[in-house]
Amino acid sequence: MQYTNLGRARVSVSRLCLGTMNFGPVTTEPHSFAIMDKALELGINFFDTANVYGWKKGEGVTEQIIGRWFAQGGGRREKTVLATKVYGDMGDWPNTSRLSALHITKACEDSLRRLKTDYIDLYQMHHVDLEASWDEIWQAMENLVRAGKVLYVGSSNFAAWNIAQANEAAKNRHFMGLVSEQSHYSLKTRMVELEVLPACKAYGLGVIPWSPLGGGLLGGILKKAKEGRRKDPRVQKQLKENYAKYAAWEKLCSKMGEEPANVALAWLLHQEVVTAPIIGPRTMAQLEGSLRALKIKFSPDTLKKIDAIFPGPGGAAPKAYAW
Repeated sequence: MQYTNLGRARVSVSRLCLGTMNFGPVTTEPHSFAIMDKALELGINFFDTANVYGWKKGEGVTEQIIGRWFAQGGGRREKTVLATKVYGDMGDWPNTSRLSALHITKACEDSLRRLKTDYIDLYQMHHVDLEASWDEIWQAMENLVRAGKVLYVGSSNFAAWNIAQANEAAKNRHFMGLVSEQSHYSLKTRMVELEVLPACKAYGLGVIPWSPLGGGLLGGILKKAKEGRRKDPRVQKQLKENYAKYAAWEKLCSKMGEEPANVALAWLLHQEVVTAPIIGPRTMAQLEGSLRALKIKFSPDTLKKIDAIFPGPGGAAPKAYAW
């Protein structure tokens, strides 16, 4: 396994992040335990979850599964850099969602209880709250950090302007601010290259791409068109509309002698500010196979061919549209 710093933070995390969103609704608890044990065995120490995962309002199903896994001992908690999130609706009463100081504080306590841990390594804001002031948000986060309940703070689904606002406000308070941004990023979805990635580079945030295989479209969909998320009608519609694109992609991967999913992950790892794409394996074979992405290298010619199939926004703003 390869490791890197999480943005400008010194903490070392694996170049692949284990996503746990399927734990509970799709993956059984025993199988979830086995996947997490195998991940640690393979050297993957970076796990991502959220208080809303499990999709039963207020229950934090996935966090509970991870908590019971930690409770088995054996150094599981100590070996894991744990990331969870706050923002989503956790109840039917006022102040059970968003980023008020009240909800951030209560949600953190609830996550700690479910996860059976004393601290969260990376506490991420799942979305930006346009009605909450940064003074209120940072005061709540500072209190959690001061109490030792949170070590680092990250964002998810933020625009570049939100990242700039957040870290400028944190700097004024002499607080570390954001160290990471979890963005929707893949060969299929490259809009973040325009402004989010440059903002992350400027402020020292590590980027954690979610949905790195584009909902399965980049993972060899022509061979496995009806497996997993690929059978979703929306995915099938995209495949039908862009069949030639995915045929060209899989042909290129075949010429490289690599599986499409691994090439897609390797391409993200090739991007300068990417810390670790989030992988969500359904099987042990997928988990073990994903490590191949760490070994794939790209020639300039191959990168040009990939850009021709999946063109990005043209680079970073404003040069992408003003030069």
